[in-house]
Amino acid sequence: MKSIVSIITIVLFSSITFSSCAQESEYNNEDFNINEVTVTHQKDLGITIWEISVKGKAANTTPNKVGQLDGALVLGYVFPTTLKPTDVGFNLTDGIVALALTSHPDFDDTPLWDENNDEIYDNDGIIWHPHWVILNEDKRVAGGLSVKQFKKADETVVLPPTNPGMPMYMDSPGYPVIASLNTIKVVVPDYRINNRTDFNYDGVTVFMKVNTSNTELPMLGVYEVFSIASGDLSLPYSVKK
Repeated sequence: MKSIVSIITIVLFSSITFSSCAQESEYNNEDFNINEVTVTHQKDLGITIWEISVKGKAANTTPNKVGQLDGALVLGYVFPTTLKPTDVGFNLTDGIVALALTSHPDFDDTPLWDENNDEIYDNDGIIWHPHWVILNEDKRVAGGLSVKQFKKADETVVLPPTNPGMPMYMDSPGYPVIASLNTIKVVVPDYRINNRTDFNYDGVTVFMKVNTSNTELPMLGVYEVFSIASGDLSLPYSVKK
């Protein structure tokens, strides 16, 4: 399996190379400038609480609507981890397991969940919600990463039953996401991560785009990295217990 260290090293160089581009983004503001990232285990409740705090107002900025899936914009608060794909319901495969909190007004990829509680299940993509994803190194995009894709006919691929039905290593687990002042949090039950509390993690804020028309580009790629909690994507943080 390809080393996580080698992947994140390439990503770090990519984010440095394209930093001048990222500084010009309308989304690169204090709402995505990370102050701190923490994951805390509450043994008595059997949960971990994942938090990213920023200099601005967390989850205040959402993407502009494009009007179609192809080219749709996605913003994310992302926790890259050292968890194994099998810990979150995927088959064993190369890449970085990450928990991404995302917003995207042009589509809804959480068909089982009604995040805005209006009894319509396919209209709330703009509401911040979680995804498990497997991230791959991808030099085709400026941010150096994309969500790992697969061929629909590949019978070796295993996805959790809550996946959104896209040919990518992505799950829509439905965990509650709460944003207040400068912090965005997500609550993850222990049993949904194989009861693992011994993993390392980092925090990253990113700008992504969906692609359904150009086979030379990934379906969901990271185009800009706004902020990295550790500064070097070394995944240095451990779960607080």
